[in-house]
Amino acid sequence: MTVTVASSRNVQDFGPSTVVGLIVAAVGVGIVVLLLDLLTPNKRLASVAGVYFGICLGLVAAVAFGALIDTVARAWDILDGPAQLYLSLTKIILGIVFCYLSVSIVLTTKDDFRLVIPYVEFNKQPSGVAPILLDSSTLIDGRIEALAEGHVLDAPLVVPKFVLEELQKLCDSNDRHKRARGRRGLDLVSHMQVNTKIDLRIEDIGLDGRGVDRMLVELAMKEHMRIATGDTGLQRVANISGIVTINVHEIAAALQPPMFLGESIGVDITRVGEQEGQGIGHLPDGTMVVIDGGAEKMGSHASGTVSNILQTAGGRIIFAKIDAPLAGSTESMAAKAVSQPREPQSGGSPQSPNTDQTRRSNPPSARNPRRT
Repeated sequence: MTVTVASSRNVQDFGPSTVVGLIVAAVGVGIVVLLLDLLTPNKRLASVAGVYFGICLGLVAAVAFGALIDTVARAWDILDGPAQLYLSLTKIILGIVFCYLSVSIVLTTKDDFRLVIPYVEFNKQPSGVAPILLDSSTLIDGRIEALAEGHVLDAPLVVPKFVLEELQKLCDSNDRHKRARGRRGLDLVSHMQVNTKIDLRIEDIGLDGRGVDRMLVELAMKEHMRIATGDTGLQRVANISGIVTINVHEIAAALQPPMFLGESIGVDITRVGEQEGQGIGHLPDGTMVVIDGGAEKMGSHASGTVSNILQTAGGRIIFAKIDAPLAGSTESMAAKAVSQPREPQSGGSPQSPNTDQTRRSNPPSARNPRRT
């Protein structure tokens, strides 16, 4: 009879108000889940696993403290009456607090603190070939595409979003040359994306409020990546931090054909050098050639002999001396013609200055010579 009365009382308590309350609670939980999903569009597996593991730790801690509270309440005999309600509220508050603290600690220490499995899985271990981070100087240079397409670089290429934002700032610059550099970098990224021979990824990862170079270094250290750059300053900082770097200029210099002193070289002179008489041209691979005496060949082809080779961080510079024209050639005959003295006027010998002075000092007589 007692069981029947209790069961009927429970059925009577489960009325329309209870159903409405359950529906409202379910809708509220659904809204909270949707808001959390909208506030975290870029989810990472390590973060999701960290949240789950932190909640589990918080619930375990809450159950342990709840059992301790029940033991104390039984010892003080305060399990009946209004005290039971306050004890339940205390357990709920402790559970929320412990879950929040556990999730916060796990997310902030997942890459620095090592614990037992599965927590150790949060620290990403390198496997296979380390990916290569590309900075803006490499994308603007453009030679990275040929290196990747020719399988010289056989690792996946990664372009962070903050590097694309840096190129976009260059495109919006008031300087015409900066705009051209920015467009060149963005065009290269678009072309590499559709190239089936290149494994290129665009990742929305970064550290807010820091410089681009610093974000690249910290990202490479965190994700165990390499950095491809043409910036010697960034290369030095990365090497100090223990990061492997790839300098496209060094690769291009290693692939250039050797040039020896005394070897003949020919380029088209495009501009005048800093020193008097110097002309500057460029080889097909971009190597700058400074030809002494090539200023006279401005806008035309000039040949010279290599006299010195200077290797710099940005590449090599070749110094040469212009070749003398061959005997019997058109240039040789023109040079001789220009260097010869002027011929005397036809029909008489040149008059000496003494003859002119004699004529001025002895003017002709006014009388007719026939009458004398």
